[in-house]
Amino acid sequence: MSRALLRHLTATVTVALLVVPAAAPAAARTPGSATPAPGVVRTVVRDATTGAPVPRACAALLPVDAAALSAVGIGEDQLGRYGGCADEQGVLVASDVAPGRYRLLVRPYDTTAHGWQWVGRHGGTGERERAQVIQVRPGVVTSAPTIRLDPPGSITGVVTNMATGAPVYRALAMVVPYVPHPKYDDHGPTTDENGRYTITGLGPYHWPVQFAASGLATVWSGGVGSRQQARSVRVRAHQTVALDQALPAGTLVSGAVRVDELLTYAQVIAFDTATGDLAGVADVGTDYTLRLLPGQRVKLRCDCAYAPPTWHRDAADFDTATPVRVRRAPVVLDFDLR
Repeated sequence: MSRALLRHLTATVTVALLVVPAAAPAAARTPGSATPAPGVVRTVVRDATTGAPVPRACAALLPVDAAALSAVGIGEDQLGRYGGCADEQGVLVASDVAPGRYRLLVRPYDTTAHGWQWVGRHGGTGERERAQVIQVRPGVVTSAPTIRLDPPGSITGVVTNMATGAPVYRALAMVVPYVPHPKYDDHGPTTDENGRYTITGLGPYHWPVQFAASGLATVWSGGVGSRQQARSVRVRAHQTVALDQALPAGTLVSGAVRVDELLTYAQVIAFDTATGDLAGVADVGTDYTLRLLPGQRVKLRCDCAYAPPTWHRDAADFDTATPVRVRRAPVVLDFDLR
C-alpha cells in the first residue's frame, strides 16, 4: 500500500472499534440545526472460504452522486470522504456519514491474504457499477452486506506511447483514480523505465484499470475515456494476468489562468460529466495544458487560488459547471479568478 494512500486513510477514514447497536439510531436532526444528522453504516468482514472474521480491513464509502464524488483534491485517491475499519472481531462501523447513496470499496490490511473488492450483495466484484448501492439515512444505522474477502491476484503489463511505441516512464496504473501531487510523487504503482507496472492485492474479479501520464491522454483499459466503457481484465487468485495499454496524444485542452495570487500547487482537474471520475489533471502556472480523448464530456475545475475552487464557467460546483464536449480540434478554456 502506498504512502499516499496511507496518508489519505489517516485523513479521511474513521476507525471504529466499538459495535454500534442497530436498535439505537441517533436523533433524526441535530438540535437547533436544519442539517440532517449523519448516519452510520455497519457490516462484518469475513474470509470468503472459512467465514473467519478479518480484522483491520478498511472500507471507503464512495458516493453514487457524481458531484459528491468530485470532492477530491491534490494528492488524494478518489475514495470519497467516509469510511471505517474492522475491529479484531471483523466488525466494521463507518460513523458520521452524510445521508446519501454509496458503494463500498474494501482494502484489506494484508493484501497477501485477501484482495481489494467492491462489495456486492453476495460477494465481491471489481466493477464499481456492479457493487451494491447502500442508502444512508439521517440518524439511522444501516446494515451493509457482509463483506466476504477472496484471495488476491495481480495485474502486470507495459504502457507505451501510441504514436511512437516507446515505453512510458512513470505512468500511473490505477483501479481508483488519483490526483497526482507535484512534490510528493510517491503514489504507486507507476511504470519503470521499460514502461512496466504491476498492481497487486486485487480480488479475483474483472477490474477496469485507469492509466495516466504527463503529456498524454488519460484512458481506461481498452483505450477509452469512460470507466463504463472500459475493457475489464479478469484477475485470478494467486495468479498474475497481463494487461498492456498504449496511451494516445488526445486533444489539447488549454487556457490561461488569471489570478491575483496563485496557489503553490495549482491544478486544473477534468471530471467525467456522467460518472464524476477523474479524467485528467494539469499543473498550472500562468496557463495549463490537458490531453483528453475526442468524444469525452468533462467538467473542469480550477484549484488555483486561495479561495474555493472555480468550475467552468465561473460556477461554484460540479452540478452548475458547464460541460465541455471534447472533439479533435484543440479547445481553449480560460479561467479568470481575479
